[in-house]
Amino acid sequence: MQITLKQLKRYYGDLKAVDNISLNIPSNTVYGIIGRSGAGKSTLVRLVSMLEKPDSGEVYYGENRVDNLEKDNLHKQRRKIGMIFQNFNLFSSRTAGQNIAYPMEIQGYDKQQIKARVKQMLDLVDLQGRENAPISTLSGGQKQRVAIARALSTEPDILFCDEATSALDPQTTRSILDLIKDIQKKMSLTVVMITHQMEVVRDACDYVAVLEDGKVVEEGKVLDIFSSPKTSVTKDFLAHLSNETAPSEIVRWSEGGLYTLRFKGVHTDEPILSKITQELGVEFNIRAGGVQNVENVHIGTLICDISGDKEIVQKAISKLRESGIIVEESV
Repeated sequence: MQITLKQLKRYYGDLKAVDNISLNIPSNTVYGIIGRSGAGKSTLVRLVSMLEKPDSGEVYYGENRVDNLEKDNLHKQRRKIGMIFQNFNLFSSRTAGQNIAYPMEIQGYDKQQIKARVKQMLDLVDLQGRENAPISTLSGGQKQRVAIARALSTEPDILFCDEATSALDPQTTRSILDLIKDIQKKMSLTVVMITHQMEVVRDACDYVAVLEDGKVVEEGKVLDIFSSPKTSVTKDFLAHLSNETAPSEIVRWSEGGLYTLRFKGVHTDEPILSKITQELGVEFNIRAGGVQNVENVHIGTLICDISGDKEIVQKAISKLRESGIIVEESV
């Protein structure tokens, strides 16, 4: 299910929580929406998921406009979406299976259908045999798996994940992201992930939109954003990536570094700096570096200083860019 947003606005007094946002979220993808606290991402997901109406603008699911639906049609459309949250929102008085059954009970599924579907959902999220487990006996990761199973029990077209891994440790976060990606492929879902963690975008998403002050400041394929960020907001997110959820690391061993060099794919294996040093006589003082794996493509990052005559340094930068390396100079 493709989602299209056209000039969405939502203001609270003088606060422009969502300020004229237009986006196209492709069908059958994992789409990340990232921003710092207060950037507007939670308000945006409430508008997109029909929990709140915009002051102006339009929301489409496929060809159908949904932001202006009235009560009965609104309830009917909401049944076609699933949502999972940071704090799971499970009923502590119900078992794992009863939590999964709840939305089907509300929608009038018969008992045999519910029983079969609960078992199917438990198998899907790798919780076989835990149907009668009290919620209090489950770990955080298991609770989120129950929440995912519940959200998908009514076979929605769209799954919204609002900070779904923020309360989990890094290892559990990785397993939940892998599960969501696997389910997305199996069920051909459109998944929208709201997050403040760039590592979630790296490890799970196909596309990303970066929010700041209620506006989209950058959007595109995750691979492109990681290899060639355009805005200071995105660069700051990339500079503070956690290393805990993936084996690749960016390590800093000294302060400073006027230049950031970004390599993609085959360039990470080539001795480009060595060649330029030998040819021009400049020196690269590397302050930090490492490799991230994004969609099975290696993205290399080096933070360094370049020493030498000003004209020679500029020639070195030109050589780097001619070699396909992105060079960013700190202000």
